[in-house]
Amino acid sequence: MRKIPWGPIRSLLASFSFSDIKEIIGFADIDMSRLSHLEQRLSTGASKSQLLSAIDEQIGAMDDNALGAVASIVCEEMHRKNPDIISDLERVLSRVGWRFSGSDLLPIEIFDISELAEIPTNAHEDIQKAATRLRDGDLSGSLSSSCAALDAVTNSIYQEFGLGDPGSASFQERIRRSLNAIGAEQNLKQSLHEIGWNTSDIAALSGSFNGSLNQAAFVMQKLRSDMGDVHGTKPVISALIYDAIKWSLLLLRILATR
Repeated sequence: MRKIPWGPIRSLLASFSFSDIKEIIGFADIDMSRLSHLEQRLSTGASKSQLLSAIDEQIGAMDDNALGAVASIVCEEMHRKNPDIISDLERVLSRVGWRFSGSDLLPIEIFDISELAEIPTNAHEDIQKAATRLRDGDLSGSLSSSCAALDAVTNSIYQEFGLGDPGSASFQERIRRSLNAIGAEQNLKQSLHEIGWNTSDIAALSGSFNGSLNQAAFVMQKLRSDMGDVHGTKPVISALIYDAIKWSLLLLRILATR
């Protein structure tokens, strides 16, 4: 995954007082003993610039995962100290391809928070967790969370329409039966009819679309079985995990349609 940009975060961190910077950084995985000699005094004390430079030295030695954890914590603590700073954080980070989703900092290409409005609310927590885990390199965990988002939604549809025990069905079957229960194919056909499509074209497209959703469900079922080990011991292909989030979002948008 791309490294979380420290520069924009550091620039906003500099707007806080010397003591607040130390407090904020203290919540992250920073060796405070290496900053202990930096104290603010009237004449001979350290400056904020010196403090930030000492922090930068530790940041520069971190791997991407450690930096990601520190950056996220610092953003969260800055926001806690000054809730109004969120607009500035979003402004400077969006320029370099990052957005906040709740308190999580995520690359825009993984997951755009605007997509939450289009999927069922009971899937929000798991789909955000999937994106966060992918960002942090936990690929199997990301896949498991993507599937869990669909589990939550299909569970509720099974209950709503009296489809029986969802635990007795395969992942693919749960999605297929849920799509049938909400009338996804009929909804698509009606929408195409309303915008003037002819009957043969509607039949061809809706059949292909329905088949593609079934295939996406099968692919996710297979990935979950062979790459979704919760202990992270199975081989994982990162590109497929990225695609799994996108497939789950597609299925979730369809399952949200009534």
